Amino acid sequence: MSEELEIPNDAVTDLGEVSYEPLPEAPPALEASGDLEMVLDVPVELSVEIGRTTMTIGETLEIGPGSIITLNKMTGEPVDLLVNGRRIARGEVVAVDEEFGLRVTQIVAPLHRIEPAA
Repeated sequence: MSEELEIPNDAVTDLGEVSYEPLPEAPPALEASGDLEMVLDVPVELSVEIGRTTMTIGETLEIGPGSIITLNKMTGEPVDLLVNGRRIARGEVVAVDEEFGLRVTQIVAPLHRIEPAA
């Protein structure tokens, strides 16, 4: 048993014919062939993560010169190279003259690059 709702004629407004403007043409997508020339000068943030730890605010406030913070990685373990927070490679820390660097030893497969570093 359903009741029909009656709508009075003065409650309906005829808007006439509706017309839509065509959408602008989409820019061509980058081809799988690797045409990246248009983005080669876009800056990205690179960082090398040597480890992580969790501390209380009190422990953090006690950090001073000479403090040692224990990280979740062992000496000699590979470190991660992050680009905008995403792991793209792993490597080992090296000393070059008086500066530190990263020797890349492994590139992360493109499928796994979309996952944020854990």
